[in-house]
Formats: sequence, C-alpha cells, structure tokens
Amino acid sequence: MIIPVTCWAGSPKLARDLKASKPGSTVDVIVQFASSPASKQHAKIQQRGGRLKTELGLIQSAAYAVSSDTLDDLAADPEVVYISPDREIGPTLDYSIPTVGVPLALQYGWDGSGIGVAIIDSGVLPPKDLAIANAPNTSRVVYSKSFVPKVTSTTDQHGHGTHVAGIIAGNGAASTGTGYFKTFRGIAAHARLINLRVLDANGVGTDSNVISAIDHAIKIKNTYNIRVINISLGRPVFEGYTKDPLCQAVERAWKAGIVVVVAAGNEGRNQSLGTDGYATITSPANDPLAITVGAMKHMGTPSRADDRIASYSSKGPTLIDHVVKPDLVGPGNRIVSLAASKSLIATNSTANKILYSYYQSTSSKSYSADYYRLSGTSMAAPMVSGAVALMLHKDPALTPETVKARLMKTATKIFPMYSTAVDPVTNRQYVSQYDIFTVGAGYLDVWAALNTLDVVPAGSTAASPIAVFDAGTNKVRVVNANTSIWGKAALWGTAAVWGSAAVWGSSAFVEGAAAVWGTSAVWGSAAVWGTAGVTGNAAVWGTAAIWGTGNSASMESLNQLVNGEN
Repeated sequence: MIIPVTCWAGSPKLARDLKASKPGSTVDVIVQFASSPASKQHAKIQQRGGRLKTELGLIQSAAYAVSSDTLDDLAADPEVVYISPDREIGPTLDYSIPTVGVPLALQYGWDGSGIGVAIIDSGVLPPKDLAIANAPNTSRVVYSKSFVPKVTSTTDQHGHGTHVAGIIAGNGAASTGTGYFKTFRGIAAHARLINLRVLDANGVGTDSNVISAIDHAIKIKNTYNIRVINISLGRPVFEGYTKDPLCQAVERAWKAGIVVVVAAGNEGRNQSLGTDGYATITSPANDPLAITVGAMKHMGTPSRADDRIASYSSKGPTLIDHVVKPDLVGPGNRIVSLAASKSLIATNSTANKILYSYYQSTSSKSYSADYYRLSGTSMAAPMVSGAVALMLHKDPALTPETVKARLMKTATKIFPMYSTAVDPVTNRQYVSQYDIFTVGAGYLDVWAALNTLDVVPAGSTAASPIAVFDAGTNKVRVVNANTSIWGKAALWGTAAVWGSAAVWGSSAFVEGAAAVWGTSAVWGSAAVWGTAGVTGNAAVWGTAAIWGTGNSASMESLNQLVNGEN
C-alpha cells in the first residue's frame, strides 16, 4: 500500500516511518554516525537502555534495539547522522537464454570462468547444475555464509536464492543428454558463486542482514574474485538514497570495484497513488550507481521482437530523488531454473512446478525435482548479473562504470507503443507503455555488450541521471549531465539511446517526436504527469511522498512470483 506523508514534526535525522513506533516499545534501528562507531558510541546507546545487535562498519553504522522513547534524544546527539528502522526486505520476484544472445557467447568461449558472483538472497542448495563440468561432486558454490541472526545454515529453505543461482550460472546438467529435448542452462555456466544468505525460510530478512553481507563480500572480494553482486531483493523507499543505509552499502561495493545488479521491484501494477505504477522502484534499486533491472516476458520464442514488458515490473522515476530507472530490462516472467528441494516455494506451490515431460521424452506425469518456474524482476536481475560475468571473463579490466554503460548502450530499443497483459490470479488487464521509466535504455543484449569497445574515462560516472518535471510545460527533462557520461559529450555521441541529442543531455527534453517512442509516450498529454494526471503529478514529484508500510514481498508480489502473467 502507498501512503503519502506530508509532514512530521520529528527530527530530520529520524526516518519518517519511525513515526509508527508505539511509545515505550522496543524498535530495531540502524544508526548512521559521522564516523565509524566504537565503544564510545555503543556506550551512549546502552546508557539509554539500548542494545547493540550488529556492527555495520561498511556504512559507519550499527544496528541496535532501542526504546522508541529515546529516539528524539538519540537524534540530538551531534555524532548521529541518521536513524532508520532495520526494515524488512524480501524477494522481488526456456527461451530466455537465446533471447538475450547467450549461445553466441558460449560458442566463443565466454562462460564466466574465474569470475565470482555473490548472491545475496535466501541461500543456495547446490544441485548438480552448479557443479564443475566433468566434476559432478565439486560445487561451483565456493563460499557460503549466513547473515540471518541465530541461523548458521546456508541452505536455501525458501527456494528463491537457488532459482536465482541457476539463472546466473546453471550448466543444465540435469536436463542434458539422451532423452532431453530442452536444456535449462544459465547465462554464465562456469562462473563461481558466493552464497551469502540473508533471508529466512519465509523469504524475510532485514536491512542489516543485507548490509552485513555486502560488507563481507567486499572483504573477501580478492579471495574469490568477486566482481558481481546480485541483489534480487527489495523493500519500499522511505528516504533519499543518500540517507538510505541499503543504498549506501551498495555504493560502497560499487566503489570497491564490484558491479551491483539489483531487481527493480514488482510494484508496476501499484495504483495506490494514481501513478499507473510509476515511481515504484524499490530500494536499493533506486540508487543511481546500481544497475537496476526490470522484467520482460519472453513470449515462448527465441526472438526479442515479440517480447513484452511484464506489467508488474516496477517503473521509475524513483520516489523522492527522481532517478531515471530502470536502467534496462531482461527476461523475468515464468523463467525455468533450479529448484531447491523441500523449500517453501517448491513444496507449497503447484503453479511453479513443471512436468518431467516438459523437457524430456517420458510418459511420466510426475513433477520435476530439479527445475521450476518463477516470475519477477528477481529473475531478470540475474540475467544481467550473468551477462556481466561474461563481459568480465572476456575483459577482466572493465570497471563497473564501463560495464553499466556498455549494457545500456547495446540494449535493444525496438518496442511497441503499448501492450496489454492479464493477471492470471485476478484476471485484471493492465496496459503498459514503453518509455524511459518502464524499459530504461532497452532490452538486454549479451552478444552486443560483449562486442562493444567503449570505455568510460577514469573519473567519469555512469550514475543514472535525475528526471525533472516542468509544471509549466508538463514535460520531463533530465539533469546531472555535467557529472555523468550521459551528457552532450556522451561516449556514443549522436547515436543516442533516444533522440538526436545525447542520451540524457542537460538540455534535452525527453518528450515528443524526437524520442524513440514518439508523441504518445509517458510525457505526452495523457501521461501520468501530463495534464490529465494531477494526482500522479503530486505523488511522483511531491518531495514528502513515501510509499509502502512493510515488506515488499506482499501477497501481490508473491502471486506474481508464483504465477507470472499471461
């Protein structure tokens, strides 16, 4: 549910959703300090009756359990920069591999060998598809650690993380050989996986779990050559990315040389603020540095031409900061990948299951124990993470900035104006239009990204730019060109993503006939922030608006995760 918040008399150092704390109650919070907290800072919390739970030195913070009655006093401490709840976070949940151009990469030997991909998720239950080729008893999951409090097991009890792992690096061993007519292979079949468990058996975790996992990934980066972090998780946005502790952790990883790929969220059908699903990108996908990925439907063919956006895929711009997101889209609907046996999803949802006869010659009516389907931007993000592993296998010297720029430059940009989709659970029809805030720079094209030579100059950034709404003209333009590669001197010049001007030039209005998608696009007169969209205008561009009161793994999101859409 989306809740507009117009004002709160509390300290600006206190996150607005702390307002819901009951007087005298104990709340779990993350306190960001001006410098890394030590015993002195911990003692101040303890003097107020608080308790240290987790040190989060990566972002000069720590997680504490404190009384809600002490929050104002704590915020008055000059060493305290910002206090937010230790919020819950959850999953943002056949033909997809050829659709994005992977077979050609495999023919040329680019398979992710030697590249470490950290999966921050519900754990991984390594099946034979994650073993080393010709060594079925040797797993490519080279490291595992749990960050779920009081849980040491790294086994996937929920089922989400194993599915993500298969999309990134499954080698199709359980669907290859005599009698099989479909093979379910991941993008980077020789990549090494680092399993960092942050979600419990119900698919629920916290900000501090994820921050601790990101911190650990940075610490062991050189040991396991971790070049990519996949975060197919999210929760609502409650403050700008410069204050959001999740976003701050993502930025630390990016600046440490790790490409961070994040699912955009599954809130594209959210109409609570009258925005037609715009401004529903979740955190930490709202961070400008991260590569934010939306979900496409592959439509059961190996061609990209007939693919359509999944209507549940969250749309930009980001709430509060108005960052242009998603950055690109990839296959995410009804994706077949690895099953974690006895996990919550695999056990409880028949809708996810596929018959053995779906991919092998058999008369059996039994369901596969090796594979099942899931849908969501959670499935689209690992498509991109796998692509990044291939790019880094080919050229290990690539920086995160260059990786992001190449992916966006080469993304396929041919889409229809509009498409419709039906939710199989509610039978409700949704209409989607293909604009910058729905599909970003376009559709993942792995082969094209592997064959692009552009390099982002040292000192430049591929941070996603900011959208600005001009109330006088009902048009949107994009700023920050001077601090990014997207300006007039953009590395791909006049062959821009949209229009004859630069990709997101400082003077380029993203509207009208100059744009790839023409006059009926999101910035047209009937758009959510056009003349017919007064409610949407206030919600998207209102500086005090926040949305969501709980875990993003809502029932709607879970329905999408299980059933996908037609």
